[in-house]
Amino acid sequence: MQVGGSRLKRYELLTMTLEERKMIMRRSSRDVFDDALFRSVEGLINDVRQNGDAALVRATAQFDGIQLQNSDLKVRPEEFEAAERQLSPAVLDAIDEAIDHVRRFNQHIVDRTSWQAELAPGIFVGEQASPIDRVGLYVPCRKGSFPSVMIHLGTPAVTAGVPDIAVVLPPLPGGGGIVDPAVLAVAGRLGISEVYRCNGVAGIAALALGTETIRPVRRIDGPGSPGVTAAQLAVQRFGVAVGLLYGPSEAVILADGSADPDLLAADLLNDAEHGSDSAALLLTDRPELIDAVARCVASRLPALPDVRRGYAEAAISQYGGAILVHDLDSAIDFINEYAPEHLQLAVASPESFATRIRNAGEILLGQGTPFAAANFSVGVPNTLPTGGFAHLSSAVTAHTYLKRSSIARLDAAALAALRPGVRALAEHEGFPAHAAAMGAEGR
Repeated sequence: MQVGGSRLKRYELLTMTLEERKMIMRRSSRDVFDDALFRSVEGLINDVRQNGDAALVRATAQFDGIQLQNSDLKVRPEEFEAAERQLSPAVLDAIDEAIDHVRRFNQHIVDRTSWQAELAPGIFVGEQASPIDRVGLYVPCRKGSFPSVMIHLGTPAVTAGVPDIAVVLPPLPGGGGIVDPAVLAVAGRLGISEVYRCNGVAGIAALALGTETIRPVRRIDGPGSPGVTAAQLAVQRFGVAVGLLYGPSEAVILADGSADPDLLAADLLNDAEHGSDSAALLLTDRPELIDAVARCVASRLPALPDVRRGYAEAAISQYGGAILVHDLDSAIDFINEYAPEHLQLAVASPESFATRIRNAGEILLGQGTPFAAANFSVGVPNTLPTGGFAHLSSAVTAHTYLKRSSIARLDAAALAALRPGVRALAEHEGFPAHAAAMGAEGR
C-alpha cells in the first residue's frame, strides 16, 4: 500500500499490492519490449540493411533533426583536435584520472584471464584469452554529455586488446551535426579514431549489418533509450553479440539507523536525475528515516535545474520511492529479486550484507562510496545490466571483449590411462571412429 504524501513515493513491503510490486520490478524496461516500438525499430533496421548510408542520413534527419551528407557520417581528424580545445583543463584532467583508474581495474582482469593447470598426472589444461576482432560502442547524447560512458566502454576494450573499435553517437541536439567534444576527447586519448555520427537506432543497425561507410562489428555495447536497447536486442539475429540490458538507470539503497538521511537523499537524486524513466529506491526498516529522507529530498530538489528536477521527481515517484521493510533480511530478499544496476549498502557493517547479495550490477560499501564516485572515477564499470538482467549478466569490463580458447595436452601415460574410459563412452554413444582414434598402446 502506498502511504504518505511527499514527492518521495512510499510503500510498505508487507502491504504492497501485486500490481505495485510488478511495476517496481519491471520498471521502465517494459518500454523496451513494447510491440509498437519493436515494429518501428525493425523498420529502421531493414532500411539500413537495404539502403546503407542513405538510411543513416535519412534517420538522422527524421529523428534527430540533423541533415547530413554521406561524407559527414565519419568524424574527421580535425574535429578530434578541435574537441580538445573546447574542454577545460579540469575536465581533461578528470578524464585522464578516470581512464587511468578504469584501465588499472581492467588490467587486473586481463592479467587473470589466461591460466594453466595440471588436473591429474600428465593432463595439462587451461584457457587462452584473446580479444574480439572488432567491436562497436554506442554513446548516447540526448540527455547530456557522457564522456564517462565513452571512458567505461572504450577503456576496457582497449585494455583487452581489441584491434578495431568503432563508435557511434548521435549529433548534439541543435548543433548542426557537431558531436560531443568530450566524447571525442576520450576517444582520442584512447587511440580510437573510428567515430561516426548518426541516429542511435540506425547506428546500431549499421554496426551490426555494415554500410558503405561503416564496417560491421562482432559485438555492440552501450546504454541508450528504449529504442536503442530494442535495436540491440533485434540485431542479434544477424550474428552480432550485445550486452543485456543497458537501459535506463536504476539504483537501490539499503539503509539502517546508522545512515545519514541527507546523504541518502543526495544519492537517490544522483541516480534519479538521469531521466524520467530511471528508478531510485530506498529500502529501510526505519519509518523515521524515510520521513527524514523525504524532507531532505524536498529541500534538495529546488536546487536542480528544471529539466533534471523534472527527471528526478519522476524517478522517485513513478518507478522508485521508499519501501519500508519489516526487517533487513526481507530487504535483502527484495534486492536479490529486483537485481539492481547500482546498489549502495548504507548500513553499519556493509561487508556482512554484501556477501548475501547475489544479483546486482555493482555493490558500493557504505555511504563513503557514493554512486557519483563509481559512475565517474573509481575505476569500477559504470555500464551495468538493468531491468533485472543482473540476474544473468554482468557489467562491461575487459571480460566483455575477451573470448577464451581451451587448451589441453596429454603425455603418453595420461593418454594410456584415459584410453579405456574414452573407448567405453565412444562405443556406448555409437561412435566407433572415436574409439579407434584413441589408438593402441604407444600412440
